[in-house]
Amino acid sequence: MTTGGFARIVAVALTAGVAVAAGVIISQAQKAETHELAAQEKKIAHLQAQVMSLEARAEVQPDWTAVAAAVEPSVFTIATNSGLGSGWVVRSDAGGSELLTNFHVVEGAWNSGIVTVDVRRADRTIQGTVVRIDRNNDLAVVHVAARLTVLKTLASRPPLGATVMAVGSPLGLGGSVSIGVVSGFRSLRGSDYLQFSAPISPGNSGGPVVDREGRVLAVATAKLVGDGIEALSLGIPVQTPCAVLVVCVKSA
Repeated sequence: MTTGGFARIVAVALTAGVAVAAGVIISQAQKAETHELAAQEKKIAHLQAQVMSLEARAEVQPDWTAVAAAVEPSVFTIATNSGLGSGWVVRSDAGGSELLTNFHVVEGAWNSGIVTVDVRRADRTIQGTVVRIDRNNDLAVVHVAARLTVLKTLASRPPLGATVMAVGSPLGLGGSVSIGVVSGFRSLRGSDYLQFSAPISPGNSGGPVVDREGRVLAVATAKLVGDGIEALSLGIPVQTPCAVLVVCVKSA
């Protein structure tokens, strides 16, 4: 073999080696690009799953603004010459409406022989008459001549942890709302109570505690007070007045 022939063989070999090396470099680059694309796709999929989860949570979160707007027109301040509380429309027909409240809200007037009360909402005042009471369960029914919007009631006990809203007139501040959860179910002095964490104050007594659909669960009645005690509110389960005192409009 001549020197020139050997040189050509070497040149061909070198060229082939460079081609193989280039192929290795391209292959490595393609692998890196593929790996990066896979990582990006995985990140995108994770973000999409997060978005879907947030959207699902948003769909199940109650719209308390809408609930308050729907419930508030049916909640009134019940005022007597000896105090005030709250009441809500439990029944209504052509003959007028009945509002449910706590007996202790009207007790002072009732015991003095006065059965008339003022039923107030915003700048509107209607005269009402206490027509039925239940001392044992601390309940009273007030009748007014006007036809008002009824609140529906829940036929069964709500689940523990369900979010609720208390609506009423704490210290006479009508149309006030607070949010909490169903904290427990208690039996105190022979009476059953629904415990909830929505804050209430004097004046809330008799007001409704409603669920995310605006259905009444309980009648706000009392709270436990003392050093270190917080958000221990009590209500009479709505099934009690619906069974013994008034015909309620139950939700489907």
